[in-house]
Amino acid sequence: MKKANARDKILETASRLFQLQGYHATGLNQIIKESGSPKGSLYYYFPKGKEELAIHAVQYTNKYVQVQIKESLNKSSDAAQAIQYFIEELSKQFEHEESIAGMPVGLLAGETALINEPLREVCYAAFQDWEKLFREKMIESGFQEKQAGELAIVINCMIEGGILRSLTEKTSAPLQQIQQQIPVLVRK
Repeated sequence: MKKANARDKILETASRLFQLQGYHATGLNQIIKESGSPKGSLYYYFPKGKEELAIHAVQYTNKYVQVQIKESLNKSSDAAQAIQYFIEELSKQFEHEESIAGMPVGLLAGETALINEPLREVCYAAFQDWEKLFREKMIESGFQEKQAGELAIVINCMIEGGILRSLTEKTSAPLQQIQQQIPVLVRK
């Protein structure tokens, strides 16, 4: 495995495990084992340990989710339809447990926000990045900036909550219900 590929594999594995298990339930040995990487490579790429790895994992997830949001929002000029498409694509990941990847960072944020300032900051930055994309789409569709900004926060919170509920129920039904309600919420 090339060095760059080893780093990416560690990040992918850590990101998935932090998202599904949380920060405290995920150990470095589990990340090493599941990524198939030598122990030394984890410390080579993330010399400050678990916190540094978690920060990079959130940034990795942030970039992944931004790509997914952008692709979905480009599917329609109508903000409600575009956001519905994103939620539909997101909900498909719940069809098979092993496909749950690149899920937003709500679990990690909720677990660490009050006790770890660097992780809180990186989770908050991810939320802001995703909300910015929703806000821009709504402005593009004719919403006033203030309303678009407020709706973007509400939509992101609904999605994060829907993900947690979907994980808990082991079904995409909560996300599908959110998807159906988007036109009610996103109207001028």
